[in-house]
Amino acid sequence: MSYLDDPRVLFAAERTLLAWQRTAIALMGFGFVVERFGLFLRMVSQQPLNASQRGFSLWLGVALLVLGAAVAVLSALQFRSVIRGLGEKEIPRGYWTQIGVWLNFILAAVALALAVHFVLSE
Repeated sequence: MSYLDDPRVLFAAERTLLAWQRTAIALMGFGFVVERFGLFLRMVSQQPLNASQRGFSLWLGVALLVLGAAVAVLSALQFRSVIRGLGEKEIPRGYWTQIGVWLNFILAAVALALAVHFVLSE
């Protein structure tokens, strides 16, 4: 329980959530680029890639997507626990504290769906 009675505590926690959200998006984006890099190599070389070349970019990209999803979920859960510890004076009346949390869960679901799609389409 916080004893500061200052709404800036909520906004600091929300900024931290958004920073982790950006990190998760960056990991997911990098995972997508790495996974698709195998296809780019195939197009440029105009010959089929062997399984080890394609497999490396696939599994590294999928791992980065899953890592980004995990970061999004963990940061949302951490933010929720911080919000539970705040008092009434620290949360402005009518302020929606759960939007960032749900956005993180949606981002995680999209990343996991992409990872599943990449693995199944291989």
